[in-house]
Amino acid sequence: MHPEFQYLNLLQKILDEGSSRMDRTGVGTTALFGAQMRFDLKDSFPLLTTKRVYWKTAFKEILWMLNGGTNIRPLLEQNVHIWSDWPYKKYCDETGFEGSMEDFENRILAEDSFAEKWGDLGPVYGKQWRQWKTEDGQEIDQIADVVHQLKNNPTSRRIIFEGWNVGELDQMALPPCHKTYQFFVDPNTNCLSGMMYQRSVDAFLGLGFNLSNLALVIHLLANQTGLEVGELVWVGADTHIYHNHLEQVKEQMSREPRDWPQIKIHGEPKNVWDYTLDDIEIIGYDPHPPIKAPVAV
Repeated sequence: MHPEFQYLNLLQKILDEGSSRMDRTGVGTTALFGAQMRFDLKDSFPLLTTKRVYWKTAFKEILWMLNGGTNIRPLLEQNVHIWSDWPYKKYCDETGFEGSMEDFENRILAEDSFAEKWGDLGPVYGKQWRQWKTEDGQEIDQIADVVHQLKNNPTSRRIIFEGWNVGELDQMALPPCHKTYQFFVDPNTNCLSGMMYQRSVDAFLGLGFNLSNLALVIHLLANQTGLEVGELVWVGADTHIYHNHLEQVKEQMSREPRDWPQIKIHGEPKNVWDYTLDDIEIIGYDPHPPIKAPVAV
């Protein structure tokens, strides 16, 4: 069976068994608690084909996170707009601004001081992954530590990086959804597997990004440490479909999956956060057309 049916079957299960719940956005969801999918990364790369996943946008986002990014300006410079809704809403709420998102983003790009103040998302993913602050004021680079452990202590049960910093949640534009990553090296095969626990899952709009980004992280870490790729394990807690995505979900479920693509990583930068989009090649991606849906903010 095509591995993408795991995802399509999850959508069907949410529709069949999920409970209708109101959420912080006011849109409402149908939700399940606790889901899992597993994909073998050796033969293919998990880019959904029943709708186009804009993998370049997804990869730019995860590379920005790995690099410690917390401001939307570097994303806008790469024509990535997926984080703009939150600072735009904050700016409008606090200043009474009635201009367009485009006007706001243009000011972020044009004005350093404006970008520094209004483009900042707070201590989101990149801050926690690369500069987790300790009680005594030191900073922990969790990504560097993961690479070090994979090279020097690959059978450790503590090869983890974490985004859920309880003391800083209230400062974040959005608390981390994909919060905990753990890695496992099989000494018999020299393969690196990765598991990600996601506390909140937008199953239609976000999960395709999350799967491809987790797969990319596993590939980049394997490339850095001389390991082969193994398995991707994804765990979702509150796994939901927004009520304004129901028709889009049904359209996607009516489509037949196509062959998944391959990925090729070119070169081996000094650090895992030094990769760029030019180092990553996706080969043979032939998805069905995209399906648009609104983001709940």
